[in-house]
Amino acid sequence: MKYINADTIFPEELLKEIQRHIPGGLVYIPKPKEAHQKWGEGSGSRMMLKQRNDVIRQLFAAGTSIDQLIEQFCLSIDSIKKIVYSKK
Repeated sequence: MKYINADTIFPEELLKEIQRHIPGGLVYIPKPKEAHQKWGEGSGSRMMLKQRNDVIRQLFAAGTSIDQLIEQFCLSIDSIKKIVYSKK
């Protein structure tokens, strides 16, 4: 993130109002809520993990043991248990 001098981008009235509240301080201006994405939404990682977890749940429901799922998906026993016992 690059710092930008406020007096180059804000109108004088707005700058004076900001300075009244925070004289000489640093202010972070976040993106609008509409521009914010949850983790993994932009890259597709979130969808990929959801699909993988759905497959793990289906295999477990079909009788695949937790030990077999650990070997097949290279996950820890705790990770597999979280996935198969979650309410989704």
